[in-house]
Amino acid sequence: MRPKNDMKKIACVDLYCGVGGLSYGLKKAGVNVVAGIDVDESCKWGYERNVEARFVRADVADLSGDDLCELFPPAEHRLLAGCAPCQPFSTYGRTRQGSDDRWSLLREFSRLVEETKPEFVTMENVEGLASHRVFGEFLETLEECGYAVAHGVLACERFGVPQRRRRLVLVASRIGDAVLPEPDGGSPRTVRDTIERLPPIAAGGGPCDSDRFHVAAGLSELNLRRIRNSVEGGSWRDWPKELRAPCHRRETGATYPSVYGRMRWDEPAPTITTQCYAYGSGRFGHPEQDRAISLREAAMLQSFPSNWEFVPPGEEIHFATIGRAIGNAVPPKLAEAVGRTIITLSEAGRSPRADAVA
Repeated sequence: MRPKNDMKKIACVDLYCGVGGLSYGLKKAGVNVVAGIDVDESCKWGYERNVEARFVRADVADLSGDDLCELFPPAEHRLLAGCAPCQPFSTYGRTRQGSDDRWSLLREFSRLVEETKPEFVTMENVEGLASHRVFGEFLETLEECGYAVAHGVLACERFGVPQRRRRLVLVASRIGDAVLPEPDGGSPRTVRDTIERLPPIAAGGGPCDSDRFHVAAGLSELNLRRIRNSVEGGSWRDWPKELRAPCHRRETGATYPSVYGRMRWDEPAPTITTQCYAYGSGRFGHPEQDRAISLREAAMLQSFPSNWEFVPPGEEIHFATIGRAIGNAVPPKLAEAVGRTIITLSEAGRSPRADAVA
């Protein structure tokens, strides 16, 4: 008999894996992540380096259930995980629902669940997805295939992620009941807890000698003057009028208080987005240094480990590419909590539900 904590007990394939936040967290929990699938080749090196699993460059729409089954090794239970790109479900995407082909990505996930019927399914996405028809269709497919389903919006800061981020999480099981992970009960981690010990750097300077990803984007002379007039937790409202952008001088500008903002040391960070390296794109200013947060700081605030490698040694660092990988990732700490929950469900045993639809 295999030991109860054998990592071969649950084998996982991660759809839309990106740079590997979901895969890494699941693996930390004890899930055997065997492969990640994504169309973005820029994620391949970082995924394989950090997750130590195979990266398959493919469009999920081109894959069949048989293709996925070939990736799974012998295991007691299989887990199909994924986070379909979330832009069509964001506030911006709501104005484009009829034209964005990415609405079909969740349907492809649904199709592959139907074709493979793994024992477990998990999905993470923006909270706005829950109100859309495509999510209802996904739930119907799961129920028709015999899954018990639990889903809800979770606050990531309650799971060890030093960031305010609300995400829709789904856990589905064909071998028993499904539940969502429970918060750890501790106090939320803060910006100070996470990045205060990193060496000070300047905006636009060379990378830190000890960490090439601890590098911050440059600032124009105007933006440098602006951030020097901002206090911890402050924003453009701190500036003299002559430094304010024309849009902020109008009454409508008051509805955007967090752009050009500094973070607060003793609170969780704001939601880390794909533009997290850009001072003017949100509250991404360092609490006290005159710069935006570095790529390393952004990754750590997403709960990536401090030694995560995004590109091979010697390869040029592109802020937009790495920023996109960081902002689109599932926070590994949240993924780890999901993984622990699925392991607990797998250990609870079988039910007639699985046999009824096998």
